[in-house]
Amino acid sequence: MQARRSAIIFAWLLIAPALLYIAVIVAYPLVQTFILSFTDASLKKTTNWVGWVNYEKIFNDTFATVIVRTFIWTFFSVSIKMIIGTFGAAMLNAAVPGRTLFRVLTMPPWIVPMAIGIFMWGWMYNGQFGMISGVLQRMGVVDGPVAFLAYGSTAFWATIFTDVWIGVPMVTLYMLAAMQAIPQDLYEAAWTDGAGRFYRFRRITLPLILPAMITMSMLSLIATFNSFDIIWILTRGGPSGETTTMIIDTYHTAIGSKKYGEGAARAVLICIFLSIFCVAYFRVTSRLSQEHAR
Repeated sequence: MQARRSAIIFAWLLIAPALLYIAVIVAYPLVQTFILSFTDASLKKTTNWVGWVNYEKIFNDTFATVIVRTFIWTFFSVSIKMIIGTFGAAMLNAAVPGRTLFRVLTMPPWIVPMAIGIFMWGWMYNGQFGMISGVLQRMGVVDGPVAFLAYGSTAFWATIFTDVWIGVPMVTLYMLAAMQAIPQDLYEAAWTDGAGRFYRFRRITLPLILPAMITMSMLSLIATFNSFDIIWILTRGGPSGETTTMIIDTYHTAIGSKKYGEGAARAVLICIFLSIFCVAYFRVTSRLSQEHAR
């Protein structure tokens, strides 16, 4: 009995630092933000309890459009990253000369500091001296300068393309690691039976890397949904709010307009969406684990 009690005390001592970290760094700010979302907190001296007013404002203004735009931005960005990253990993995993060099060349977007990379893309998107506009003019695709960040439709896709450029290396390396964990005996047996490269990829590679694809998709989804730097540096949510996502709108409300209560309500909504994503991820991975266990 004494030994069991000592073991329990020792176990609690081991997890105490983690519990303290969660309580101070995670739980306390979340609780405070949730409480703040029910007030009219701002720069004024007094703060009043307003109940659900801040949440009603969210669904009574243009924030519903912002929510839809955020999901569209996240969907296309994550989808493109996963497609390019998976097929890029398949190419890097192939037995071709110089593949080590190709693997090294995938790293710069990930190695370069994010802010510097984004500023570089902002320069290339410039209509007057940007490289992309200049190349299109030389090729005869356009007649004059194209300011990609000055128009809503082009700015929206420009931010997606920049996010894809930054995120593809991580997806590629993650999927490459998953592919290299597949036993080569499976490919050799399929090759002996006359299976082509595409058939081997579809019937061997894809099913075995599916858990890794789901994990990477969920991690990328959470990071992309919560992405702030790319849009803020390139467009600050403009032009005319066409690239404003939930995180940008929350910043504009809480920091720009000093409406801390309304900003907290938006932050709580973002937290709810991300929690739903996490629950869905854990359910899917649990189901896959059970299937593989059988």
